[in-house]
Amino acid sequence: MYERSSVAELAEFLRSELDRYPIGGKLPSSRALVERYRVSPVTVSRALAQLAAEGLVVTRPGAGAFRSRPRTADPLTGDTSWQEVALSAEGAGDVVPRSVDASGVLASLAAPPTGVIELNSGYMHSSLQPERAMAAALARAGRRPGAWGRPPVEGLPELRDWFAREIGGGVGAADVLVTAGGQSALTTALRALAPPGAPVLVESPTYPGLLAIARASGCRPVPVPADAEGVRPELLAAAFEATGARVFVCQPLFQNPTGSVLSAARRPEVLRIARAAGAFVVEDDYARHMAHEDAGPLPATLAAEDADGIVVHVRSLTKITSPSLRVGAIAARGPVMDRLRAIQVVDSFFVARPLQEAALELVGAPAWPRHLRTVAAELRHRRDVLVGALRRELPGAELPHLPLGGYQLWVRLGGEGDDAAFVAAALRAGVAVAPGRPYFCAEPPAAHVRLSFSGVPGPGDLVEAVRRLRGTLA
Repeated sequence: MYERSSVAELAEFLRSELDRYPIGGKLPSSRALVERYRVSPVTVSRALAQLAAEGLVVTRPGAGAFRSRPRTADPLTGDTSWQEVALSAEGAGDVVPRSVDASGVLASLAAPPTGVIELNSGYMHSSLQPERAMAAALARAGRRPGAWGRPPVEGLPELRDWFAREIGGGVGAADVLVTAGGQSALTTALRALAPPGAPVLVESPTYPGLLAIARASGCRPVPVPADAEGVRPELLAAAFEATGARVFVCQPLFQNPTGSVLSAARRPEVLRIARAAGAFVVEDDYARHMAHEDAGPLPATLAAEDADGIVVHVRSLTKITSPSLRVGAIAARGPVMDRLRAIQVVDSFFVARPLQEAALELVGAPAWPRHLRTVAAELRHRRDVLVGALRRELPGAELPHLPLGGYQLWVRLGGEGDDAAFVAAALRAGVAVAPGRPYFCAEPPAAHVRLSFSGVPGPGDLVEAVRRLRGTLA
């Protein structure tokens, strides 16, 4: 029995037997529960902690667990309908609606129903995560001197130095600010660089989380079409001229969702165009550690090729480790760093020091390069398995680009395809996929879906998912 399921089962058993004990009555000891239910002491401890969190028991160190007094229901049932007016009323200075559409983000965060194969995940399955290495790193981090003290607001110097070396070029530790993951870093960057109402140029298609950040910040995302070689420079220049934008956000390496890489010829063009427009380029380098085994040498970061402070670089450890290891970084040169630092301090003070210490322990351990090699091989294998299954079973689905990194395939639906109908049919067949519409901030040129191959237990699940899709569409 898996540990998580055994905890849930034991908690349910104890919950059903609580009526046998009076209010304040003592439950059997942990040792007795271990013997009665044949589970580990850890399982007993977690089950009791779950009941305590529900307010059903009270645990007293050294004394045991006791049944608590039932909570009384809150009698207040006020009318909150007034909030619809307050939240939607726009003042004279509001240039964009203040409502926030997080559906594109939630699609990759929500756990699917039992029995549904998860091809819409934004993270790696636990079988691909370095769980043992992270647990060991967290344990070592907790024993570091001062591990629970207040860190510098910019982040631990050693961690900033590690990020600087990873980014490369002339980036130094003083140019790096540690953030609570990539999403937080992107939010800080947009708030620093684009005032409310300002246009922000984005690749089309692009990551829905970025579009949500822009709109929540009161900015107007403006699409710039991209192809297999990345953003098209001539259209980028035209967009800067037409809108007067001062920010362009891109993912030059293994772009989400297409998996494309900005070509060597276009890289200097993008920097030249931004420099001529007096604009910043926010480089979201989210997938550098998710290169596939056959990717070959990776291009340097745009930040490493920028000497004039044009590039604001964003990266994170979250994708390659765990959704809960929310540690990332922003790198920037010049006065903009002062603004980035000020915004982060106001928003969250700093990133929790134990997480920073654990990240340092993890990336400095011998298990780290082994983990990267394992993921590179497994992602390539899963990509090939999913591509092969699609070509055999769903020949009408088009793959415009075969990615060499990242964790997803961008699939164009043939004919008069409808991504919403496809997603609904897939879910009825027991497969969760991500619709393509949220990846566009304007009308999409065609119907697409995004299929993630990292969030399932193994390659066999990918084959089964495509088999289910074939049966439904047929």
